Amino acid sequence: MSNSWQRRAATRPQAVEATTVVLLFALTVAAVLVTRAVMPGTPHLWSGIALAAVACAALPWRRERPLVVLAATTLCTIALGAVGYLLTAGVMVPLLVAQYSTSVRTPRRTSWNSALAAAAGLVVTGLLVPSFRDSPILGTVNPVAMVLLSAALGAYVRVRRQYAVARAEHAAREREEEARHRVIQERMRIARELHDVVAHHLTLADAQAGTAAHLARTHPEQAFDILAKLPETTAAALRELKAAVGLLRQDNDTSELTPAPGLDRLPDLVDTCAMVGLEVTVTVEGQRRPLPPVLDLTAYRIVQEALTNVTKHAATRTAQVRLAYTPHYLTLTVTNDTTPDRPVAAATTGGGFGLLGMRERAAAAGGTLHAGRRPHGGFEVACTLPLHHHGAPPPDPRDAPPPHRHDESPAT
Repeated sequence: MSNSWQRRAATRPQAVEATTVVLLFALTVAAVLVTRAVMPGTPHLWSGIALAAVACAALPWRRERPLVVLAATTLCTIALGAVGYLLTAGVMVPLLVAQYSTSVRTPRRTSWNSALAAAAGLVVTGLLVPSFRDSPILGTVNPVAMVLLSAALGAYVRVRRQYAVARAEHAAREREEEARHRVIQERMRIARELHDVVAHHLTLADAQAGTAAHLARTHPEQAFDILAKLPETTAAALRELKAAVGLLRQDNDTSELTPAPGLDRLPDLVDTCAMVGLEVTVTVEGQRRPLPPVLDLTAYRIVQEALTNVTKHAATRTAQVRLAYTPHYLTLTVTNDTTPDRPVAAATTGGGFGLLGMRERAAAAGGTLHAGRRPHGGFEVACTLPLHHHGAPPPDPRDAPPPHRHDESPAT
């Protein structure tokens, strides 16, 4: 029922305002009649009704011109006291409403100055009217207190509204900042995915082409075998690139998505590296277990990028991948030796985003990653990822393997 009346009031503001003014006028006239009946000296009736009508007639403009309306209602109230009416709360209703509106809609200093001016006028009236000299509390203290209380109530409402507006603005800024942060994180995630897909497959394709060119004169059959497998590498790159771009073009989540790669595709990755002459040995320690999709993708991409860097930069024929499972952590270690007799394509100069992307992936999963040269030669990438399970206790930091310390090399 209240919601229905609120909707009607919102659609008919002029009718609501007229009804409010009529009710205030009726209340003021009733208070005038009661006051006239109890006063020892009978004030003039029609003067009281006329002053009440003038004060109530000014109230519709209290929102547009609060100070003018406050001045008009204050003068009418002072006039009511001057003709002999006791300034009760009912008689002062127009003034109290005007004072409240002024305190709500004007600055703090203006509202309190106007309240003090109205209170001063009432004090002077109470001191000069003969019928109130014997009762200063009824003629002076009560009217002043009611005006100041009305001003305080309006000031409180004004502060509450300002606080609500400030909270709404702060919430809007937080939503905008959160949306901007999400956009940045999504852009970084997309950049990592595209980098891993393109860099890995194109590096393998480049290595295959370079190896085939190197073996073309001395071992033409091996060169032809490598060239025959080159379309498989490029086709795999196109498939993953198409899947990533297709995901960006979707406007909903209703279509079926290709499952993200995980550690179960590690044998395919090893076979792909073997095409370019890189022998990868995979060692699993501990009890292997299924991983959440995000963590599985993170582990796969880190191993993929580390092997891509070995293919691109390391003069070696072998690499070792170690997966160590503990109750709360998965440790990935990718190392390579320093065998210098494998032909590789010349590496481009300048830094890249390989190591940076691996660190970002590890940090996003709550893990750590260290990469650098080994003390006895070669290079090592070591990553520790926490195994979060729903309903399981949080990982114990004491179970985490000790961090590896190496001299950092430029990101690839």
